Amino acid sequence: MNLFRSTIGRKIIMAVTGLILIGFVIGHLVGNLQVFSGPDKINGYAHFLQSLGPLLWVARIGLLVAVGLHIWAATVLTLENHEARDVAYNVKHTIRATLTSRTMRWTGYIVAAFILYHLAHFTVGWAQAESFKTNLPEYTMQSEYHVAGFPVVAKGLAVHDVYTMVVRGFQNVIVSLFYILAVGLLSFHLAHGADSMFQTLGLRSGRWSSALRKIALAFATLYFLGNLAIPGAVLLGRLQAHADTPATAALHR
Repeated sequence: MNLFRSTIGRKIIMAVTGLILIGFVIGHLVGNLQVFSGPDKINGYAHFLQSLGPLLWVARIGLLVAVGLHIWAATVLTLENHEARDVAYNVKHTIRATLTSRTMRWTGYIVAAFILYHLAHFTVGWAQAESFKTNLPEYTMQSEYHVAGFPVVAKGLAVHDVYTMVVRGFQNVIVSLFYILAVGLLSFHLAHGADSMFQTLGLRSGRWSSALRKIALAFATLYFLGNLAIPGAVLLGRLQAHADTPATAALHR
C-alpha cells in the first residue's frame, strides 16, 4: 500500500503504467498501419483480435486499469504539488523545464477524453454514422491472414469490414482533423513521458540524458507521423474504400 500512499510510490505507478501504455500505442499503431496493405490485412488482423475472446477482454480491462492508475497518480501528484506551496510565485520564470513537461497535465487530460471518443467511434460504434450501426459491412477474405507465420484467419471467411469503416470514418474532414490534433497532443505527451519514465525508474544518468531526450523526441515524432499517415492518406484519396459489396452498398443510400 506504500506505493499508493507515498509520493515516490505514485511516481513509480505513473512510470510503470506509462511503460505499459507506450507498449500498447506502439502495437496499436503497427496493427493499424496494415490498412496500407489492403483489406485482407487490416480485416484479418481485426478478426484475429476479436477471436481471442476472453483474452481480448483481459487485455482491455488491464489497459483501462493502467489508464485509470496513470490518471489517478498524475492528479494526486499535481494536487500535492499545489498544496506544498500555500502562496503562489510572484514571478514565474522557466529556466530548464521544457514545453512538453510544462503541458503534461493538460495534454494528458485531453488525451484521456480522446481515448473515450476513439472507443465510442471505432470500438463501440456510438459515434459512427447510423448506417454503420445498422448495416455493419462484411468482407470476404481473399487470402489467409498469418500471425508469426501461422494462418489464423481462413481465406473465404466473412469478417467485419474494418478497412471500409476506417476509410469512411476518416473521410469526414472534421473527424480526421480532430484525430490529427489529438494524436499530436498524445505525441507531445509521449515526448516528455518516455524521457521522465527512465528517470523515475532510476535508469537515466547524466552521461546519456541528452541522448535519451533526443531519442524520446524522435520516437514521439515518428509516432505522430505514423498516425498522421492514415487520415492523411484518406483525405488525399490515397486510401479508398474497395468495390462495394451488397452490405456496403447500403452505406451509400
